[in-house]
Amino acid sequence: MFCGRHLLAAKLRPANIDASAGSVEEMARIATRIRARWPRVRILLRADSGFAREGLMAWCENNGVDFVFGLAKNSRLVEEIQAELAAAQEHSQKTKKPARRFKDFAWRTRRSWSRERRVVAKAEWTGGEANPRFVVTSLAREEHEARHLYKKLYCARGEMENRIKECQLDLYADRTSAQTMCGNQLRLWFASMAYVLICALRRVGLKHTQFARASCGTIRLKLLKIGALVRTSVRRIKLAMPSAFPYQAEYRAAHAALAAAH
Repeated sequence: MFCGRHLLAAKLRPANIDASAGSVEEMARIATRIRARWPRVRILLRADSGFAREGLMAWCENNGVDFVFGLAKNSRLVEEIQAELAAAQEHSQKTKKPARRFKDFAWRTRRSWSRERRVVAKAEWTGGEANPRFVVTSLAREEHEARHLYKKLYCARGEMENRIKECQLDLYADRTSAQTMCGNQLRLWFASMAYVLICALRRVGLKHTQFARASCGTIRLKLLKIGALVRTSVRRIKLAMPSAFPYQAEYRAAHAALAAAH
């Protein structure tokens, strides 16, 4: 139950809160703790366009933290890469496949940014239309050229998010409906352990099978969530699998690989 003070706080709270609110304070806290343990470590902050804010970027620049942030497109940014978009469109229409070009340029907003910053653009033509994307970064051109920075460094963020979604959606890590914080923490801990175990199964047991790159959900449904007859005795536990089970070869291969690894 909420007391009157909590209800008043809820009414006074702004309806729209910036997703990056509090990020400077949190980064300062995290960076301080990391550097207390590893003084010379290099920190790279990677995030989507919701965090491309002057406050956070300025803090990173003033505290020796590098960043690669998505940058929301606008008409001025798109105008900057018109030649690259035209080249991508021409190539795509010739090959009937998606095409992309990359451009590296210095950029500054009209009001919100305090300084000029490096922007990398992906001028892509796909599905018969333009699909421009932008990132802003503190990393120098000499260290990461435009194509490599976008494809290898920034886009890896999406792959990390896929792993988070895999844990959340496939292993139900979002079921935090317990009444206590400790209870929800325990649920998340079990979900994390399940994710680690399935990743190990995929990496070791399913390495040479059709499930070597399968998602956690696919492995759970096709190899784990199956019916079996379990018989127990004093000395052993016997599992009788259905003869119609379509993935018997993969199941046996996983068992053999895990037994050999053990």
